[in-house]
Amino acid sequence: MIKVMLADDEDLVRSGLRMILSSAGDIEVVAECDDGLLVADLARQHRPHVVLLDVRMRSADGLVALRRLRTLPEQPRVAMLTTFDIDEYVSEALRLGASGFLLKDTEPEQLVKAVRDLARGGAVLDPGVAARVLAAVADGERAAEPARRLLTSLSEREREVLQLIGQGMSNAEIGGALHLSEATVKGYVSSVLGKIGAVNRVQAALVAYRGGLIA
Repeated sequence: MIKVMLADDEDLVRSGLRMILSSAGDIEVVAECDDGLLVADLARQHRPHVVLLDVRMRSADGLVALRRLRTLPEQPRVAMLTTFDIDEYVSEALRLGASGFLLKDTEPEQLVKAVRDLARGGAVLDPGVAARVLAAVADGERAAEPARRLLTSLSEREREVLQLIGQGMSNAEIGGALHLSEATVKGYVSSVLGKIGAVNRVQAALVAYRGGLIA
C-alpha cells in the first residue's frame, strides 16, 4: 500500500482528497494535518511514502513544513498543493526538494496517478500549473544561455520529449503525442535527465522553459 499524508488547513480540501485517494485500492491515507508546525511530527509517526502539502497553512507555511520534513531519517516524497496564484514560494520549494506541484482541483484520475508516480520516485507537474510554476522560478529572466548550452547535448527526439515534459505530460501522454511506446519514452526521459543534469521532471521542465522550448 502507498501511505499518504494530507497537510492542508481546509477541511473541505482534505475531505475531497481523502475520498479520491481512498477509492484507489493501493493507496491509504494514514494521517491528516491542518497545521504546518505539526507536519513533520506526524510524518515521523506515520511514515507516509507521499505527503501532499499545502503551500499556505496556519501557524507555519508549507515551506517551514518542507524544511522540517527534510530533516527526517526517512523522507517522504512531497508534492505541493496550490491554486493558480503561484508566487515566491515555488522557487524555494524546488530548492528544498519538492517533487512536484499539483492543483487542489486536479482531476481524480490524475491525482491518483500523481501519487503513484511520486511513490515510485518520480516527480509530477500538473499541466494546469506547469507554465506558471516555471515562470515563477525564472525570477524574471530565462537564464537562457546556460540552458541552451544544455539543450545542445540533446538529439532532436530528446528535445521533443523534453518539451513535452515541460508541458506537464506523463510518459504515456508523451508516447501518444510522439507515437512511441511508453517504455521507449521512459528511456528517452532517463537519457534527457542525465544529459541536462536534472534530478527530476520538474527540474527538467525548468531547463526547457529557460532554454526557450516552451513559452
